[in-house]
Amino acid sequence: MQVYLTPEQERALDARLARIEGHLAAVRRMLAEHQDCNSLLVQLAAVKSALNQAILVLLESHMEACIIACAMDAESRAALEGLKEAMAIVLRKT
Repeated sequence: MQVYLTPEQERALDARLARIEGHLAAVRRMLAEHQDCNSLLVQLAAVKSALNQAILVLLESHMEACIIACAMDAESRAALEGLKEAMAIVLRKT
């Protein structure tokens, strides 16, 4: 199995996932403390947004390490850069 992440990309993604994990644990504490639904929803939306950003980072790393390396001409590279931008927009909106 081939790994496409550089060591620094892997560390950054791991750190991001650890923060998400900690945030989710805080939401679970809020639930156990019977905090109001609006507060829980706000915090879960933040977790969702952070997870979307982790997905985006992983997809961008994959595209840079794998797909862009396979696309040799400038037109292909430009098209892939456009795809990265579009994915960023979509993931930020969800």
